[in-house]
Amino acid sequence: MSQQLIDGILAAIPMPAVLVDHRERIVGANREGADLLGMEIQGRHFATALRQPAVTDAVEACLRNHKPRSARHLSSDGAQDRVHEVTLRHVPASGALEGGAVLLTFQDVSEREQAGQMRRDFVANVSHELRTPLTALMGFIETLRGAAKEDPIARERFLSIMEGEAGRMNRLVGDLLSLNRVESQERIRPKTQVDLSELLALTLQSLEPLAKSGGVDMILDLGDDPVKLTGDRDQLKQVFTNLLENAIKYGGDQVRVVLTTEQRDPVLRSAVAKVQVIDNGEGIDPIHLPRLTERFYRADSHRSQALGGTGLGLAIVKHITSRHRGRLRVDSELGQGSCFSVTLPLPA
Repeated sequence: MSQQLIDGILAAIPMPAVLVDHRERIVGANREGADLLGMEIQGRHFATALRQPAVTDAVEACLRNHKPRSARHLSSDGAQDRVHEVTLRHVPASGALEGGAVLLTFQDVSEREQAGQMRRDFVANVSHELRTPLTALMGFIETLRGAAKEDPIARERFLSIMEGEAGRMNRLVGDLLSLNRVESQERIRPKTQVDLSELLALTLQSLEPLAKSGGVDMILDLGDDPVKLTGDRDQLKQVFTNLLENAIKYGGDQVRVVLTTEQRDPVLRSAVAKVQVIDNGEGIDPIHLPRLTERFYRADSHRSQALGGTGLGLAIVKHITSRHRGRLRVDSELGQGSCFSVTLPLPA
């Protein structure tokens, strides 16, 4: 087998590939392999290019007994860490490969690893979120059967707390089901027409009792022209309900919440509806902004749980906005309030 043929075969492999001969030298690599391990690896000892014990041990074993091997290779592209699953196969001796060789192929499994980690984190978070109210309920039930059995005052107090914990679990399960439904539909574009102006007015009206109880003034500024777009009415209502509820609950006392719309975004230079939920409350520390839409992430965990938050509201907002081919932006500073902007495309 000539070097030209070796190079041709390696170039045809659609993933990083490296060939190590019986002298433990790298005798070939395709462009992807050179990009991954370094451009000047031809002719070098494989250990100086691979550098990771799990991979070098697998190469040595495959050279020694000719049996298939696999290993994991970790790297970084500068922006994020990458994980490759390395498959090693023995190549019989022939021509330029006197003594045989080992072919290494690198399959990028970073997204699969990240998805697996996300699932594990999700299960752990759900378990943690449910364990706390369940533990409280079990404790109060035990108390009501024992020490507080004949104490009507304690019984009423415990039942009130139990009702709150059960409501918390119910909200969590509801948000989980909602998030699952939104994610399953995320690639399906909505097809119905929605009057966004009417929807926003009704959403604001439905939250007036909550705003009044918190001493929050809500101002609606929809402009002169009605805004109509293609969307899922129920999901869009959920987006603006979540954003307005957050502004009302977490803005602080005597807060003013302003809901505005405009039909053109100078940044995008296209026909869009831009809805802003603005409050003059306490604001959010900028360190939290990049993670606000993560599942179960809370900028103030204790306060969020005390107010009945599940940590899933903004994750739901993000996925619904994505389904509508829109974008969510958060601007906030401590003591300066917050602005949540949802930009949605309008029909051409």
